[in-house]
Amino acid sequence: MSHVIDVPITGEMIRLGQLLKLAGAVDDGAHARALIEGGEVRVDGQIDRRRGRQVPPGSQVDLGQTQIRVISA
Repeated sequence: MSHVIDVPITGEMIRLGQLLKLAGAVDDGAHARALIEGGEVRVDGQIDRRRGRQVPPGSQVDLGQTQIRVISA
């Protein structure tokens, strides 16, 4: 069973590493970096190894059984 987290952002984009931290999916930036660089994170269905990847509202980020949806605040 998957777990869905909606993360509202006020700007047009959020960096992938920041998004994982804001969603509570990781404890810190080092953990986020390890997961992203290890190919554990998908953005809109595609593996993305760039921690600085800009993610806009409407995107979905998958980490294991956790789905993070980026929404406009």
